Amino acid sequence: MRQTQEAGVPNRAEPATEPPLDHRKGPRRRGEELESAILLATLDELAEVGYASLTMERVAVRARTGKAAVYRRWPSRAQLVVDACKVGKISEVDLPDTGELRGDVLLLLRQMAATMATPLGDIMRGLLAEMTRDPELAELIRQRIHTVRPATIRVVLERAVARGEVEPWVLTSRRATVATDLLRNQFLLFGAPVEDEVITDIVDDVYLPLLLTPPPCRQAHTQVADEAH
Repeated sequence: MRQTQEAGVPNRAEPATEPPLDHRKGPRRRGEELESAILLATLDELAEVGYASLTMERVAVRARTGKAAVYRRWPSRAQLVVDACKVGKISEVDLPDTGELRGDVLLLLRQMAATMATPLGDIMRGLLAEMTRDPELAELIRQRIHTVRPATIRVVLERAVARGEVEPWVLTSRRATVATDLLRNQFLLFGAPVEDEVITDIVDDVYLPLLLTPPPCRQAHTQVADEAH
């Protein structure tokens, strides 16, 4: 005789529901290990949702730690993101030394373009766009990240000055960073990859002619303006 099913008892067992992840049940991390996990989680969040949607809470969940642990180390989202970018080496490049200015600049721009074509490039592009809306982020990027590439191109130019390829005045002029500025603008406007033909045009058609052209005689221009008045 077939047994009758009691009311309210299902024919099959319901599938077990996994409990939500509790970071406190995982191995406890401290110091540099925990900070590294938080910074790497921040980079992953930036790549997935961008700076605008990144929150300290999301970073904490991804890093499997508590929100308080994040805030104790980084009081603001901007500070956290800038430190994460340094860990991700978004702005770092290997300093080239080919023995000539043209070769050094070409290699430098090609390394920068290669980084722009990676997920780190997407993060960089998003942060540069957010700078217009977040003054704190903009200031931190200028202080801690943006200074890296101008310093790199300066070393390249210092070598060129020592070889006699360009005049020393170039080092302190606005012309010094034109090549990296143009590459960044190309990336912001058109994305990656930046074609090698574009890089060659920047160097051969704009940058080198600009560095080899004597500076304008500002004193003469000022005198002509004064005489006109």
